[in-house]
Amino acid sequence: MSDQRVALVTAGGSGIGRCISESLVTQGWAVFICDIDPAAVSDVCEIDGIEGSVIDVSAPDEVASLISTFQGKHERLDLLINNAGIAGPTAAVEDIDPADWQTTINTDLSGPFYVTREAVPLFKRQQFGAIVNIASTAALFGYPLRSPYAAAKWAIVGLTKTWAMELGPHNIRVNAICPGSVNGERIERVMTNDAAERGVSIDKIRATYVRQVSMRTFVDAEEIAEMVSFLADETGKRISGQIIAVDGHTEGLSNDFE
Repeated sequence: MSDQRVALVTAGGSGIGRCISESLVTQGWAVFICDIDPAAVSDVCEIDGIEGSVIDVSAPDEVASLISTFQGKHERLDLLINNAGIAGPTAAVEDIDPADWQTTINTDLSGPFYVTREAVPLFKRQQFGAIVNIASTAALFGYPLRSPYAAAKWAIVGLTKTWAMELGPHNIRVNAICPGSVNGERIERVMTNDAAERGVSIDKIRATYVRQVSMRTFVDAEEIAEMVSFLADETGKRISGQIIAVDGHTEGLSNDFE
């Protein structure tokens, strides 16, 4: 077995996932990513040390194919990052289309389950490894107008705690990172949708998002990547079952936009 550590990153083609992938490669890891966007996969795989596949994590058969492809290229799996997720609809509960609810749950909750289910036998075979689930501060509070997303992220916390208990005896650690608002295109889309639903300006939405964080700031994707590295390395070898917020301390997800 090669001495080089290997990571599998879902939705590794853009945003937080790409930042994590690039960070790991600079530290000497081999990285295999998956993403639903073919262009994103093609682009990130131009980086030396990153390979990937185009799949939808909400499709169990595609996830099984992903793990089969991964095993054909790598003898070991040291780290799984369950990062794939979508924002889902922004609407009051009575206005949410059931199809939008199901799509969000399928991607944000079932996706991590499918990938972990297929990856665990690899971890158990070698009797070591780490899983990091990317949750959200939405997993710590109520999140008005975001029912499907909040439900999925709260469930990820439950899975993290459960898997840490199941897999701990096999020397497999499981933790979740809860990012706050992360600078980038995604949070801009979320704030735009929130502003439209509430009938207020995006500047008012942004000011409220910042105000509900003790440090009065958004975070950068690089800060999430740094926490992943901490948990994956020797520094985190006794850390498991933890829900770690990287968010400047979110005090609450407010419904007050006055």
